[in-house]
Amino acid sequence: MAEVSLPDGVFINWTDTNSQYKPLSPEITKILANHLEWLSDRTRGKKANLDNTNLHNVNLMGVNLSYADLFSVNLRHANLMDVDLSYADLRFADLSGADLTGANLYHAHLFDANLFNANLMDADLTCANLSYTYLTGAFLLNANLSYADLYYTNLMDVDLRGADLSNADLRYADLSNADLRGANLIFADLRHANLESTDLTGADLSNAYLYAANLNDAVGFPY
Repeated sequence: MAEVSLPDGVFINWTDTNSQYKPLSPEITKILANHLEWLSDRTRGKKANLDNTNLHNVNLMGVNLSYADLFSVNLRHANLMDVDLSYADLRFADLSGADLTGANLYHAHLFDANLFNANLMDADLTCANLSYTYLTGAFLLNANLSYADLYYTNLMDVDLRGADLSNADLRYADLSNADLRGANLIFADLRHANLESTDLTGADLSNAYLYAANLNDAVGFPY
């Protein structure tokens, strides 16, 4: 497996042709290198602009893309494990099936993004904007979604066991059939949310706002 050396000792692995992931092109590698230089010194390098770029099935494991422009990017089935996407612009991005295990999405802008069946286990989504995002079937075990904007978000069938959703805006969100066992929903705004058949066993709903929420057939509702 070849490696491409980047500034500050960071490496991006190129995958073999027989691997499940596609190798990065030299053009993308150069953009990432320039972005790292820009992050370390804003007078050098260049901020990454990958708007509308096709990065389907690529390996970006551990890459630093904080503050990057990724509007409407195609990252379907990409390896984004431990990637830093804090403050990144991911509006309308396609992240369906992507592996975002341990990713840093702090303050990321994911408005109307597609995260269908994405793996976000242990991801940090604190203060992220996920309004109108499609998260059906996503895996968010132990994810940090505190203060996240999930207004009108589709979280149907999502695994949110142990997730931190404290102070999250979940107004009008669809959480039907979601698994929220042991989740932290303290001060979460669930007004008009759909929690039909949701498993709330062990969830902490202290001071949560539940006005007009649909709790039909919800399991483990403590009140």
